[in-house]
Amino acid sequence: MPEVTTGPSLSAAPGLFGGYGFPVSAFDEMCAAPGEVREHWSYLASALNDLGGAELQRRREEAWRQIRDNDVTFNIYGDPQGMGRPWDLDLIPLLIGSEEWRVTETGLMQRAELLNLILHDIYGPGTLVSKGLLPPELVYAHPGFLRPCVGAPLPGTRSLVFYAADLARSADGQLLVIGDRAQAPSGAGYALENRMVVSRVLPSLFRDSHVHRLANYFRTVRHTLNRLSPFDQDEPNIVLLTPGPANEVYFEHAYLASYLGYTLVQGSDLQVKDGRVWLMTLDGLRPVDVILRRMDDNYCDPVELREDSYLGVPGLVNVARTGRVSIANPLGSGLLDTPALLPFLPALSRHFLGEDLRLPSVPSWWCGYARECDYVLSNLERLVIKPVHPGIGFRFIFGSDLSKSERADLSARIRARPHLFVGQEPLAMSTAPVLVESGVEPRRTVLRSFLVADEHEYHAMPGGLARVSADADRLVVSNQAGGASKDTWVLATEPERHTSLWLESRQARHVFTTSGELPGRVADNLYWLGRYAERAEFTSRLLRLTLQFLITGESEDSDCLASLLEALNRQAPRPRVAAAVAADVGPGARETELLSLIRDEARPGSLSQTLSALLLVGRSVRDRLSNDTWRVINDIDEELRSLQRLSVAQLIDALDEMDNLVQAFTAFSGLTQENMTRGRGWLFLDMGRRIERAALTAGLLRSLLVPAAEPAQESMVLEALLSVVDSLMSYRRRYRQGLQVDSLLELIVYDERNPRSLAYQLSRMEEHVGGLPREQDKGVRSELGRLTLESATLVRLADVRRLAEIATESGRREILDQFLVVLATRLPALSDALTAAYFRAAETPHQLLRQRPRARQ
Repeated sequence: MPEVTTGPSLSAAPGLFGGYGFPVSAFDEMCAAPGEVREHWSYLASALNDLGGAELQRRREEAWRQIRDNDVTFNIYGDPQGMGRPWDLDLIPLLIGSEEWRVTETGLMQRAELLNLILHDIYGPGTLVSKGLLPPELVYAHPGFLRPCVGAPLPGTRSLVFYAADLARSADGQLLVIGDRAQAPSGAGYALENRMVVSRVLPSLFRDSHVHRLANYFRTVRHTLNRLSPFDQDEPNIVLLTPGPANEVYFEHAYLASYLGYTLVQGSDLQVKDGRVWLMTLDGLRPVDVILRRMDDNYCDPVELREDSYLGVPGLVNVARTGRVSIANPLGSGLLDTPALLPFLPALSRHFLGEDLRLPSVPSWWCGYARECDYVLSNLERLVIKPVHPGIGFRFIFGSDLSKSERADLSARIRARPHLFVGQEPLAMSTAPVLVESGVEPRRTVLRSFLVADEHEYHAMPGGLARVSADADRLVVSNQAGGASKDTWVLATEPERHTSLWLESRQARHVFTTSGELPGRVADNLYWLGRYAERAEFTSRLLRLTLQFLITGESEDSDCLASLLEALNRQAPRPRVAAAVAADVGPGARETELLSLIRDEARPGSLSQTLSALLLVGRSVRDRLSNDTWRVINDIDEELRSLQRLSVAQLIDALDEMDNLVQAFTAFSGLTQENMTRGRGWLFLDMGRRIERAALTAGLLRSLLVPAAEPAQESMVLEALLSVVDSLMSYRRRYRQGLQVDSLLELIVYDERNPRSLAYQLSRMEEHVGGLPREQDKGVRSELGRLTLESATLVRLADVRRLAEIATESGRREILDQFLVVLATRLPALSDALTAAYFRAAETPHQLLRQRPRARQ
């Protein structure tokens, strides 16, 4: 029970909390009685009241803006917002007093020790089952029990490295564990992000409240994972294994990998060979020592576990069995998540630890025993029914929500296979204040607390991740059900010194990591991020100019407008439409076509399709991009949503959207050019830009210059072309005699000093290809190197005067057309050669293995 000492009365000066509804049948975290604030809440409640509702709403909007800028997302499967659903954070933190936290922390540490011992026994000697302390069907019939892992060595004495517990209060204020999370506990990264945002939005309140810091927890994580390496080395290779961008908490995976300094990998980035797990990088195979697993264990190995898994690493279980890779948490630890264990934990605590369980569980009954099953069935209408494993078909069911026939069906399912079901006492759960549009109201809350082990004991993150229900009447507290989150402040008795994750001893040895830590999949995604960014910017510029011509509606612009539409349709072809558009058949045909080119996501090459592809591939490399870059990408996402709402009548508004997109991509280009380290990742991103810009510029030249325009229209076409490739100012400063085709071709094709020219793109490609790891062999030119040299030489040897000539018979620039056709053939071949050489699995062991570390004793 928390202390019930109260501070000043809210009723004396209601203000912000004037309409706060004190719950009748539940414990309230802030108030001990209607209008009476608990002592440890008094300062915060008073300070929030002084700020006032209007200022708090402004700061809430600032918090939401930071979440959007940082691209903090939580993906709900089937949600209309897709993978970009913003994380929901309530601005008012949950407070825990120092004394109550001390007691709770002790109980959490004891519980983690107990579950660790259970894990060692289940996959080791099996005495719990043999002595009758656990029924065999609870363990061996559970889908989370992995038979291939029995007898496998578990690293260290505390192999359960990470543990989390979901805590809720009963009506009398008692904290109870409603669920254990031992497989791959999620939420620590979100708790850290919540702290970052709230401490920035409420800086003085955070400082003056004397809140315990989170950095010590994450420093312990780094220390523990380094210690887990099965080999004696200064800097083990640690990777964070994720199912991929479609996972609901992928943001957290990318965020933690970046924050902790680990390589984020998917199963396809890893390979088992010669009894080791290897990371496939551009420099070949690099041995992996520790895997921080963020994937359900049965998906981790399609050979020995779930055979239909495309997410895992074939052969991973066998390497773990030999002790040549450490996995946190160990494969098989998902069994500890089952609610069926809860009623057995008090006896197991006395068996292993010789003491009672300090932090009790919610009352639970495993239906595998006849007496408990009868009790659950006779009280079905008031209990919560949970399966022992989520794969059985549902997460939980409130018996009170079922009709009579539905309860009969559920009762039949339980009687048929009783060992698969657990009944739990429903909790009213405590309420905490949540800021809403109309003020502050109470919502049900659950706290997830996180622990990590070191050599001696478990360490708890002060507080954790608090979650609140979506509305005041709902008992379900879940982000999947639309709930929000809170920062959790554990209050210290005195100010706590700020510490950093990177605090090191002065004697620590500094190890430099080379740029070879780049999986081919990541290089591929960065390459396509560069291509999509360039394609989207180019399309935005071309659409902007086309819209300007369409909106002005001058008759002398019609030929130029037709040429621009042809260029757009060449980039995003749609059969049987281009001819009708060019002939201007029917009223509004061109407007309809332009709208399709802008917002039709199903049309390859359309602006919406390109932007969607950019966002998808960008999220796949979230850990490789800075927060500033992500702010720009989120601006692009907002523009995409605006574009998809456009109608034909609103085409004039699209001009502003195109301006915004051009500015956003200019910022993106500046950030990637000036802020990214010139490592392999940047190299592939820039190569993607160079190939795409060369291909798009060549296509534009072919659309606008190969068909020779009438003399009266030629200047307008040339000016349009220079505007799209952003070289109009350069042309005017260099050439004073007016617009001429040969001068334009000199600037756009031949001039290596112009960053928009074909020659510049291919010159940069030569530099980049020459710096790639497999292009260093003397006397041997790869297919990629040969194609790059041929393409660059083709452009350097071009005679711009001949390219500008018009064939008398056809009225076309045939030599320019032939030149561009050859280039258009070589650029895709160059891209294919790059893909074949670097974006597929490497087979050569990394040179680091030449110095094999000693196995730990």
